[in-house]
Amino acid sequence: MNKLDKESVTAISALLVHAANVDEIYSENEKKLIKNFIKSYLLNDDADEIMRKAEKIESDSNQLLNYTNVIKQNSLEIKKDIIEHLWKVIISDNTIDQYESNLMRRICGLIYFPDKECAEIKLKLVNSK
Repeated sequence: MNKLDKESVTAISALLVHAANVDEIYSENEKKLIKNFIKSYLLNDDADEIMRKAEKIESDSNQLLNYTNVIKQNSLEIKKDIIEHLWKVIISDNTIDQYESNLMRRICGLIYFPDKECAEIKLKLVNSK
């Protein structure tokens, strides 16, 4: 899998934080999942520092486009991995509300990711819980 640079990982982590916050419950489990995403791309970097930056970016901005432009430029393989991490965060509390589903539809549209593939990833994760 291609690697993402620190700036991209930070931006995508902000999107993950946004996904975690959509239902207005930002749990420790969600934070852990986001840190796992960071560590999967940046092995030697400080995940806590990137997490703090991502949380700050997310709280200062409500522009989804800022985050998705970073993702759009990447390979389908990376997009798939990011969509999978987004779903992991969303389903970590065992519920998917309409705002979370809507967010995923919007993100997939903005990064040109196939809806069918997004649905398959969601189903796989829901069934493996």
